[in-house]
Amino acid sequence: MRRPASVGPVVLAVPVVLAVLALTPDAAAPAEPDGSGARIENAFHGAIQDRSHNSPPEALFVEKCAMCHRQMGMGTVILARRMSPAVAQLERRDDLTVPYVTFVARNGVGDMPRIRRGEVSDAQLAIIAAYLAKGRAK
Repeated sequence: MRRPASVGPVVLAVPVVLAVLALTPDAAAPAEPDGSGARIENAFHGAIQDRSHNSPPEALFVEKCAMCHRQMGMGTVILARRMSPAVAQLERRDDLTVPYVTFVARNGVGDMPRIRRGEVSDAQLAIIAAYLAKGRAK
């Protein structure tokens, strides 16, 4: 008669971990939606990122870029190491131009990867670049 295969400690630990998680308070659970869709809760300590917008170009920026380039975003954190934290968020800068934003988005710079046309179309990028440039074409 064959001896049954032993069950490893990892297999036994899975149900225990699941049981502990089931009994843990919902500290990492997302917040209840507030109905506006403007605030999304971060799973860490209830921190939230502002996802509000006041115009269609800003809405497109929020959809495609804000996860990295608004408060708490990786792009903002990295830029805050290289420049004044007061202007690390792209929307607060006054030195961005349409050609520069377009070049950086399509080619990547530093830690920012390039953004392919399948992720953000040329038309969408033109709107986002104009929004960030605040009317400065050059």
